[in-house]
Amino acid sequence: MRLLYHLWYRHGTPPWVGGPRQELVRLVTDGTLTPGSALDLGCGVGDNAIFLAQHGFTVTGVDFADAAIERARAKAHDDGVDVSFIVDDVTHLRQVSGPFDLLVDYGTLDDLDDRGRDAYVHEVVALTRPGTRILLWCFEWTLSPWERVTTAILPFGGLALAPGEVTARFGNQFEINHIAGEQHLRGWPRGWAAYLMTRRSA
Repeated sequence: MRLLYHLWYRHGTPPWVGGPRQELVRLVTDGTLTPGSALDLGCGVGDNAIFLAQHGFTVTGVDFADAAIERARAKAHDDGVDVSFIVDDVTHLRQVSGPFDLLVDYGTLDDLDDRGRDAYVHEVVALTRPGTRILLWCFEWTLSPWERVTTAILPFGGLALAPGEVTARFGNQFEINHIAGEQHLRGWPRGWAAYLMTRRSA
């Protein structure tokens, strides 16, 4: 998977590249998310991280694809913003330490298999404190039998979170608000969701 993404970023442009995501822009613009320390998990070429830095956040971006981080650093330099971009694995972080005020994930957790998702949650929760917000965007639908077979055979990791999986994984420690999404779409992907979660006090 790591090599696949490295080559994709090195020699092409993945379809999710193309500016900061609309939910993030809206939450920052309307004042729901205020400047503080932020970590972009699976930052890709850095669009969301750069947007946050442009709006007063102190930002770290992490991705396991070297080519993505190289492009992110170049883009931040061209845009005149200071972002710390790091090559690291969100399921086994070694170069990132928290806590952070905000964590952003657009399409990273849903790309992992069950074991990777367990490790991700363990790593991510350790980077939070009471009041930390997590903005999570994911594909979300119930996988069909053929999709389950596909993810078991091919090195995709995962395709989508199951409905209710975000609550199952984070609900014990976070207040969870579903802020956007669509289900039962025609074609593929068949659904997506965005969540804004807030770490509860101990």
